[in-house]
Amino acid sequence: MGIFVFLPLVLPLTTWPIARLAERCLHPRTATVLLTGLAAVMALCSTVCLGLLMVVGTAQLPGNPLPDGWSDPEVRESVPHHKVVGKAAIPALLAVVVACGHVVAQHWAVRRRAHRALQGLPPTEVAVLPDAEPYAYALPGGVRDRIVVSTALLGRLTARERRALFAHERSHLAARHHRHLLLVRLAARANPFLLPLRTAVAYTVERWADEEAAQAVGSRKAVARAIGRAALASRGTPAPTLAALAAPGPLPRRVAALLGPAPAVRTWPPVFTAVGLALWTAATGVLLSATFSANSALTLMRLLHAATPL
Repeated sequence: MGIFVFLPLVLPLTTWPIARLAERCLHPRTATVLLTGLAAVMALCSTVCLGLLMVVGTAQLPGNPLPDGWSDPEVRESVPHHKVVGKAAIPALLAVVVACGHVVAQHWAVRRRAHRALQGLPPTEVAVLPDAEPYAYALPGGVRDRIVVSTALLGRLTARERRALFAHERSHLAARHHRHLLLVRLAARANPFLLPLRTAVAYTVERWADEEAAQAVGSRKAVARAIGRAALASRGTPAPTLAALAAPGPLPRRVAALLGPAPAVRTWPPVFTAVGLALWTAATGVLLSATFSANSALTLMRLLHAATPL
């Protein structure tokens, strides 16, 4: 395996330029799908390599339940500084598992509480809760997808702004934005170098829904006003993996984008531009990460197979 087993742990750094540029230079839909895919693949590759290092480290521990052949010198020598990095990978991988498990548990716990709060209400698309706290968010799953909004927030919006609010939340539900948000949060927990992608996707999903709402309402200014009013009043969403009109983030940038022209729909930018070069750099990083992690896994499997007596 050599030093290549470590590279997928740091190759997510190649995605930082595109994480910054995609927000400004790509259509929000394209940016969301692209960044989510990059984050998921990078996180998977780095986790695989942590698992490989943990196997090497576990094989050296006294009284381990693995076959004795797994601590063969050939296995240990395949990893540079195996005594240090092999054992260090054990708590690192455990931390990844615990952190990702916490994110998933929190996500499902919030969804269950939100659905329980809607029990007894008519099974309509929009669930209006009589609450003095202003909020609105898209709630997927259950019997059907719902838009949850409080009477306090509805009272602060005009009729056109309400239509913008509902169109925005419908876009979140139709495009399953909660899945993108959950995936990038899991990826960032698996590898902290992917945190910029999580931040970028949290912004691009809102911009995606903003543009869909502007098309549905027929006025970009109406959506911008709805965002501003909701942001001043709303307390946000019950969990970072649920999307909403006034989700935390760079709201002035969203408003400024809506007051400008609609973004051009482009699937792949020209190569000899800043965003094009950043995109190719990230794509190369993903390809190398997948190649090195797969090669390391196959190499370790061959070594373990040769070192383990039948």
